Amino acid sequence: LPEIYALIHKLQPQCLIGNNHHMTPFPGEDFQMFEKDLPGQNKSGLSFQKPSDQLPLETCETMNGSWGFNIKDDNYKSVKTLIHYLVNDAGRNANFLLNVGPQPNGIIQQEFRDTLKEIGKWMHKYGESIYGTRGNIMSPQDWGVVTSKNRTVFVHIIKSPEQPSILVTGITGKIESCKLMGAEQHVKYKQDNDGVEINLDGVALNDVDTIIQIETK
Repeated sequence: LPEIYALIHKLQPQCLIGNNHHMTPFPGEDFQMFEKDLPGQNKSGLSFQKPSDQLPLETCETMNGSWGFNIKDDNYKSVKTLIHYLVNDAGRNANFLLNVGPQPNGIIQQEFRDTLKEIGKWMHKYGESIYGTRGNIMSPQDWGVVTSKNRTVFVHIIKSPEQPSILVTGITGKIESCKLMGAEQHVKYKQDNDGVEINLDGVALNDVDTIIQIETK
């Protein structure tokens, strides 16, 4: 592998090398991938490695259960499930690769096209909370994850919390505003040394992802 990796980088220095070997990354690899798992998880029984703290991370996932076209595989993942994968990856500072296996004639099957179209609609409205952001502001919680970009923090609530409020840590700047993304509804909060307590009283939680957008100084 070192010889192969060195040759690839010599011929095309901008080429990023990833190897789906399910082990700790080897020297010469540019990013670490987790097959059908979020970084740090092993629900698929394939991702035994620990997330690297040196390399970019990526989850690679399928739209049903197959990497290539499989006419018998109709176990399609829902739009909600795939958006949750996307959001959870972003919150873990990772990229999300969503595989599409074309039919023998090269056409993408209608079920995949319909799903991608709906994900695209969601990204058109909420993509600012994903594109160009960084995760690991705080560790993933039962209710969701947090992403940030410049002075903006996005709190993704993808599961209804058990309490009427949530505590967000890792926000260093003083808060200027806290509101529901995509709406003008302001959300109550309290900021102290422990973090930012967001009061969800009166906030209608979205079934897919409720995003609280926080602007800091």
